[in-house]
Amino acid sequence: MPHQLPNLLFDFGGVIINIDYQRTLAAMGRLHRHGSTIEFTQAAQAELFDQMETGRLTPAQFRDGLRATYELEATDEELDAAWNAMLLDVPAERLALIAELRAQGHQTALLSNTNQIHIDQINQVLRAQYGFEHGIADCLDRVFYSQHVGLRKPGEEIFRHALREMNWKAEETLFIEDSFQHIETAQRLGLHTLFLAPPLTLSDALPAALSALSNRRPAAAPPLS
Repeated sequence: MPHQLPNLLFDFGGVIINIDYQRTLAAMGRLHRHGSTIEFTQAAQAELFDQMETGRLTPAQFRDGLRATYELEATDEELDAAWNAMLLDVPAERLALIAELRAQGHQTALLSNTNQIHIDQINQVLRAQYGFEHGIADCLDRVFYSQHVGLRKPGEEIFRHALREMNWKAEETLFIEDSFQHIETAQRLGLHTLFLAPPLTLSDALPAALSALSNRRPAAAPPLS
């Protein structure tokens, strides 16, 4: 690894913002007459969600797709509330850590599988809690949302897109992520990786990972490649 500071490529959900997929699964189940829920987890999801996350469906089309596919009896507002239920808080110490690392000279970017409904909700929360006018983009050098790029992880091309746009080299970049299938793609492309497996958090694990990279020796914790 070059002696320059590594570039930092962050996932969003489970890394910067806390999320709980079960909250959305439970909320969607309450909208079904028999309690059935949607095919959406951290590890896998149905095509409907892929289409939404790559901008091929509008929010209105996504809601109609949810109703038709999963026989949900709900208003737009009820569907949005259930879909957003997984989104929890954005801890201030994580934002402070990112700000500190930027001040030290690290370049930063976000690479997130997400959708317009979630983007709007998160931006609203960040505006209310922290006064951010442009959502998480106020804290980073660049933001890459699958919704806007038209690609999603774990595909390789969205990683290549982010690296090209940032003019970063894979071997000079640390990717921080909580989904192992995305970590595997990053590793194939030559990025350094930090897998935030629970109970690791960004604030606890990232400083140790950066120290390990700086010292060119494996970290005892967290898992780093």
